[in-house]
Formats: sequence, C-alpha cells, structure tokens
Amino acid sequence: MLTTTTLGLILIVAWTYPSSALYFHIGETEKKCFIEEIPDETMVIGKYKTQLWDKQTNSFLPSTPGLGMHVEIKDPDAKVILSRQYGSDGRFTFTSHTPGEHQICLHSNSTKLALFSGGKLRVHLDIQVGEHTNNYPEIAAKDKLNELQLRARQLLDQVEQVQKEQNYQRYREERFRMTSESTNQRVLWWSIAQTLILIITGIWQMKHLKSFFEAKKLV
Repeated sequence: MLTTTTLGLILIVAWTYPSSALYFHIGETEKKCFIEEIPDETMVIGKYKTQLWDKQTNSFLPSTPGLGMHVEIKDPDAKVILSRQYGSDGRFTFTSHTPGEHQICLHSNSTKLALFSGGKLRVHLDIQVGEHTNNYPEIAAKDKLNELQLRARQLLDQVEQVQKEQNYQRYREERFRMTSESTNQRVLWWSIAQTLILIITGIWQMKHLKSFFEAKKLV
C-alpha cells in the first residue's frame, strides 16, 4: 500500500512535469529557446509540427516537405547533447545526465527555401518529461498487462520520478547552500578588509597630523 505522503508526492510530480504543449511564431532567421528544469537520468521527448503563413488565405497551412527545423539542446554546463536537422514535422528524444536547466532551441532552415522568405512560421511544440514519455497502451499490449498490472506499472514509474525529483531538489538545495556560504564568506572577508583599511587610514592620518603639528611647533 502506498502511503499518503507518497501519493501526495506523486500528485506533485504529476503537476510539476506535465506534457507542456504550446505554439509560437518565428521569423526567417529567428531562433526560439526554452528552458526546462530536468532531474538527471530523465527521458525527454519533444514533438513538433510547423505551419506556414499563406498570404492568399490569410491563415497558417501545413508546411511544405522542404521546410525543416534544426533542434539544438544544451545541458546545464552548456554542453551540446543534441544538434540535428529534422523535417517540417519531427520528434526528438534525449536523456538528461546532469540535473538542472536544459536549453531547447529551434530554428528553421528557411534561408534555403524562398517560399518562406519574409514569412511567418507557426511551430506547435509538445515536450514530455519523465513518465509522461511512456506509451502505456503500447506497453500493455507488448507485455500483455491487464488493467491492474498496467496501473501498478504507472505508479512504479511515478514513484521513480518522485525519487528523481527529490534528488534534484536536494541537489538544488545543496547548490543554494554552497552559494550562500560562499557569499557569506566573501561578505565577511570584505568587511574585514574594509575594517583594516579604515584602521590603517586612521593610523596614517594620526601620524600625518602629528608630523604636521610637530613641523608647525604646535606640540
């Protein structure tokens, strides 16, 4: 039996990592980038389709086969983990190996296609993270699972995703604590340096005034 806490965490993950579907417009040479916070060892699947603006009908129509999209994905260390050219409709997959913010960038190969010159392109993008990438009807058919077994499989996948999310939150907390401690140390040393500068400046001023008064025979 799953505890109430585990069920609550499952609901949190289900809310935190839904499949985020959206669409956006890009110009001929424009690049769009998105940031996804992803735990380590987590699969991500992105699906997209493009529509080209048609001036005659004043609407977006399915793109021609020659129009493609270039997808580039960088991990939190700015290392490129995927860079590939796809068609007008495509699907890309990658697995994160470093927890943190991953950058997903898309731009068209419009410079090679005069049809898109000066036009607008609408891109429908759907990003699925974690257990949302699993095709459970296909898994059930392949492994011959009944409804109860499939539900148990889904819960196990969700629990695994909860563990990854907890590890990622601990990682973020550790990074934040290290940053805070480093900042506090820098502030402390800066305060000490300022105090020493003030003391040295005060001593120098006292000696300078003493020399001045002695030169003027006031003391």
